[in-house]
Amino acid sequence: MHTVGMADNTAAPSATESNEPRRPRSNPSLRERVDALRNLPPFLRLIWATSRALTMASLGLRLIRALLPVITLYIGKLIIDEAVRLVGVGAGFETLLEAWRSGQIDHLLWLLGFELGLAILSDLLGRMISYADGVLSELFTNSTSVRLMEHAATLDLEDFEDPDLQDKLDRARRQTMGRMNLLSQLFGQVQDSITVIAFAAGLIVYAPWLIVLLAVALIPAFVGEAHFNALGYSLNFQWTPERRQLEYVRQMGASVETAKEVKIFNLHRFLITRYRELADKFFVANRALARKRALWGTLLATLGTLGYYVAYGYIAWRTVKGDFSIGDLTFLAGSFRRLRQLLEGLLVGFSQVAGQALYLDDLFSFYDIEQGIVSKPDAISIPRPIVRGFTFENVGFRYPDAERWALRNLDFELHAGEVLALVGENGAGKTTLVKLLARLYDPDEGRILLDGRDLRDYDLDDLRANVGVIFQDFVRYHLTAGENIGVGQIDAMYDHERIRDAARRSMAEQVIDALPNGYDQLVGRRFKTGVDLSGGQWQKIAIARAYMRDAQVMILDEPTAALDARAEFEVFQRFRDLSDNKTAVLISHRFSSVRMADRILVLEQGRLEASGTHEELVVQGGRYAELFELQAAGYR
Repeated sequence: MHTVGMADNTAAPSATESNEPRRPRSNPSLRERVDALRNLPPFLRLIWATSRALTMASLGLRLIRALLPVITLYIGKLIIDEAVRLVGVGAGFETLLEAWRSGQIDHLLWLLGFELGLAILSDLLGRMISYADGVLSELFTNSTSVRLMEHAATLDLEDFEDPDLQDKLDRARRQTMGRMNLLSQLFGQVQDSITVIAFAAGLIVYAPWLIVLLAVALIPAFVGEAHFNALGYSLNFQWTPERRQLEYVRQMGASVETAKEVKIFNLHRFLITRYRELADKFFVANRALARKRALWGTLLATLGTLGYYVAYGYIAWRTVKGDFSIGDLTFLAGSFRRLRQLLEGLLVGFSQVAGQALYLDDLFSFYDIEQGIVSKPDAISIPRPIVRGFTFENVGFRYPDAERWALRNLDFELHAGEVLALVGENGAGKTTLVKLLARLYDPDEGRILLDGRDLRDYDLDDLRANVGVIFQDFVRYHLTAGENIGVGQIDAMYDHERIRDAARRSMAEQVIDALPNGYDQLVGRRFKTGVDLSGGQWQKIAIARAYMRDAQVMILDEPTAALDARAEFEVFQRFRDLSDNKTAVLISHRFSSVRMADRILVLEQGRLEASGTHEELVVQGGRYAELFELQAAGYR
């Protein structure tokens, strides 16, 4: 029976709990958009590092394909001129066979065959480019996702409890999946630029002023596209918290973890309503932007169309005058039309690339976050064995942006080989204390000593390798039962004997032996072949993770909350028996369990209120005696 709260929930306030209005990001200025292009070189370096061969292949194939439209159009001009010539000389034939035998259409047939070959080659190159880009995209997504996880692993726990960083992480995660179209755009820009140069060279020979007309007609469309791309980025940036809420509500409404409560409390209508409210607001904002973009895009694109027909009329007039042949008319009109399309695509594409580069800011700014809790360059190893233990000297800690101190003026010792229990109501600071002990945080005041040296003097990886912690909110890995235990000591993940020994110590052996495939059984309901476990069974497997480590310090932060009083007592008794020569910290709200500790610390609102054995604290009276009496009364 629990008369005291279940967990120490002292934590930083979340974004959704804050009453402060969210400060939206303003529309990026032209300078900011241009400055964002600085993200392209590191992005291209990432692409190059992913696969040099595929990058070179994609660029090389595009270079060849870039020249094909000009060559094809010019061959078309020659075909038309040859056809007109044949008509002009009066080469009349009754049948195609007769014309072929005469030899007069050989040149025309050769030109047609050449254009057919170019069409086949262009299609083949397009498919090869798509293949290269597709494979490169998959490799890039994988490598970027790995780098994201690697960098996230270096960040402090404090970072993950910061709502702003959660937004940044969400945006960065989206960029690992959604930025490969930028690769295709950039490489496509290179390909189109080469094609533009080739077409422009032909137009300059005939009528240079057409290029000027084309540029003037396209500038308004470019400016408009750039403006709306920036607005689109601004909208997506501002709505990151809402998108995270949308994803959270969607998961809550359709997941195995929440299904029981959703059904019992009939929550589906509430969740659907909340989802619709958020989704509708986002939809309205997107729709308004899409309407403006469509309206202004149409108006500005009309200028480009007008410019094209002015040029077309000019070319037609020169043809009527006899300056150009019919083939020239076809070539120039086609060149101008393609050039207009390509230049419009390049300008719009440049604007889109600049917009995409703004999104890259989200990825690279996440990479720029530096770890705060690190090892010193001259860090030393943890003493083996620990001789004196830990000393808290006037330790104080406050979560970022929190007004209340989670811990303050904390002075006590945790002796080597001692089993220490922490007791206190919710929010008293128990979990925060063990996080400081494992150096998941550093104190804001005072210091923590280990064998007389500041905890920050020791190598961080070595410290954590010597501390085995299981928290109440332990992770339920949807892996095999053996892997769920093996993650406690990753370098011994496949040491089956060590895993079995850890299971025996935590009393998880009976749970696993009852599974259809034993230690190889997938657990959890996420995957089809998984077998779900009860809360108590999960907890025994989680506790086995702590036994996987040959750690000098063992911490159980109320991981047995789902066990009944007898089962928890047995787990803690075994833990006590197996913790000889180890320093141990227990957190539990059941006094029948904590009374077996060598010493008990009573925490109240982040301060140390009392210390002693169970018998001493009961005699002293105070909060411990009061809580003990309340819990004991529940069993009478």
